[in-house]
Amino acid sequence: MSARDLLDTVWIVPALPLLGAIILLFFGRRIGEPKAGWIAAGLLALAFVWSIVMFGAMLDLPDEARRNTVNLFTWFPAGALRVNVGFLADPLSVTWILLVTGVGSLIHLYAIGYMHGDPRFTRFFAYLNLFAASMLILVLGSSFLVTFLGWEGVGLCSYLLISHWFERDRAAAAGKKAFITNRVGDFGFMIAMFFIIANVGSLDYSAMNRVVGAGSLSHSTVTAIALLLFVGCIGKSAQIPLHVWLPDAMEGPTPVSALIHAATMVTAGVYLLCRAYPFFEASGDAMTVVAWVGAGTALLAGTVALVQPDIKRVLAYSTVSQLGYMFLACGIGAYQAAVFMVIAHACYKGTLFLGAGSVIHGNGDNQDLRRMGGLRKFMPFTAFAFVLAFLAISGIPPFAGFFAKDEIISDAFYAHDYALWVVAVAAAAITAIYMTRETLLTFFGNERFRAALGANPVEESADGAGVVTEAAPVHAEVGHGAHEISPISPTVDYGTPPAPSDLTKPPYEMPWTMVFPSLVLATLAVVVGFINLPFTNFEFLTEWLDPVFRGITDAGPSSFVQGASLDVVSVTIACAGIFFAWTLYRRGLVDPETDPLNRRLGPIGRLFGHAYYFDEGVSRLVDGPLRAAARWLAVGFDLGIIDGAVNGVAKLVRGAAVGLRKAQTGLVRQYALGIVLGVVMLLLYAVARAGF
Repeated sequence: MSARDLLDTVWIVPALPLLGAIILLFFGRRIGEPKAGWIAAGLLALAFVWSIVMFGAMLDLPDEARRNTVNLFTWFPAGALRVNVGFLADPLSVTWILLVTGVGSLIHLYAIGYMHGDPRFTRFFAYLNLFAASMLILVLGSSFLVTFLGWEGVGLCSYLLISHWFERDRAAAAGKKAFITNRVGDFGFMIAMFFIIANVGSLDYSAMNRVVGAGSLSHSTVTAIALLLFVGCIGKSAQIPLHVWLPDAMEGPTPVSALIHAATMVTAGVYLLCRAYPFFEASGDAMTVVAWVGAGTALLAGTVALVQPDIKRVLAYSTVSQLGYMFLACGIGAYQAAVFMVIAHACYKGTLFLGAGSVIHGNGDNQDLRRMGGLRKFMPFTAFAFVLAFLAISGIPPFAGFFAKDEIISDAFYAHDYALWVVAVAAAAITAIYMTRETLLTFFGNERFRAALGANPVEESADGAGVVTEAAPVHAEVGHGAHEISPISPTVDYGTPPAPSDLTKPPYEMPWTMVFPSLVLATLAVVVGFINLPFTNFEFLTEWLDPVFRGITDAGPSSFVQGASLDVVSVTIACAGIFFAWTLYRRGLVDPETDPLNRRLGPIGRLFGHAYYFDEGVSRLVDGPLRAAARWLAVGFDLGIIDGAVNGVAKLVRGAAVGLRKAQTGLVRQYALGIVLGVVMLLLYAVARAGF
């Protein structure tokens, strides 16, 4: 079979997890635990194997031939518009399916251990497979509409998975919040497709490349389309101002957090920016908007992560921040750098989320960093993987995060966008601080979790040994869930003491089904950066993606010295952030109720802790002016004006009918008199017209 024939079978990749979802939805109860989990993980692993086959087949083709469209059937014809259900295999889509199936398979394996004993075990894996299938359809779609089909599929599945423990009010609310917020972005995507149909005549990506490349569209048209597509991207990838759903999504099981935030749903916005790059390149102004929204998100979300006490919420805001880097890269035309960052981020952020889930599992369902500490002795493999991922995301060489993030920061400088470069460097320093804080408070320092075992919390002595201190009172309310308890509200009051946990025995390491995926992803976080080495001839990823972004070149350094100097600046900033956080948290927390960083930040820390009061502001806006406007539209405009006009016409007709009805008396003499009078009036009119 030729390479081209092999690429025609790319539909098998999404078909395998879709088959798993169907099997588990219809026969899941009969299959039961753990077989349902192994079926889901096995089918997605097979999809990963077939993705590797697609990768190998594409490598056998010359660069100009690495684009193959498979039309399965015609979805619908509408006049001149014809929409096919088809899949596009090119370097960009193949990169994404390798990422989704590879990382997704590891997360599925992890979930087998994590979800053990859950009463809806099989349903969870059915939704997990459906989520993966939807994401694969999204990235393989040969047109905007097929991509939108997968786009809506991941939105639905995210709602189902985030709300998996719907008995908890906060989980149910978080699922609805994610669903509704994404609908706002999806509306922009839909309007963009209407514009594309009207101006391009087709939703196929090939038509987009042909028409936009010919320059036949006006600047205002391509800018409008680009910005509307961007609205969809900021909703799916949780950029400001549609970022509010992602931190609350932590109410779902941790495998969901890893799958959504590492390699799948949140990268959909970055994928669409890369796929629809002709519109953004033709606009120029839209790219400026993308770059600054990404840079602002990277900085602001990072500052919020600085003071979060919830282990998963730190990672959630970190994801928002890291996605901001990817948007910044797309905004300056560094698309290959954005894809590189997506790959590296999937490895180290997947490791961090899986590690956080293991910590929660092994620490009595506690998510509060203030009730952890010293866990490396009890969970050595988890701690090892977590530390590797921490170094990667902080930008320490030779880990993947250094190569990926530094390339974006340097590209901003090479493009002479110095303001963007300053913001990106500041966000990098903040990343190093909050990740060092989370790592130290979780795995190092004093063992504060012992308070939940009936012992008193310990304080680090001068030589590092633990000494007993008086236990702090605990007042926070704890919710109930199958595995996790989330005592931290979206807006954190740092005067509230940390919540207790359900810890009844010392923390313990997880089973191999949970440890193995973490170690594999951590290893990838170490080595995956070498697929695109700067200042060498080995830039495999850039060359691999060149057929997709042909003609788009990143600005490079003017000299080796300039490039090396920027690398030194980035590493120095990262090391400074790590050292600063280490001086604050190397001994843990002497008082679990007092965070030294929050104390130093003062009122600014409270601003960060409340995420700039964005949620509160949106709630007041919706509950105040928007509710009043909706009430006026419903009562004043709809009932008063629209219904009033319709009802007014009806009343007018009814009144006229009542008046005319009085002429119907039933008396023949009156009718005869009327006829006579009518005849006389007609004769008089005729005489007058004749001029007599």
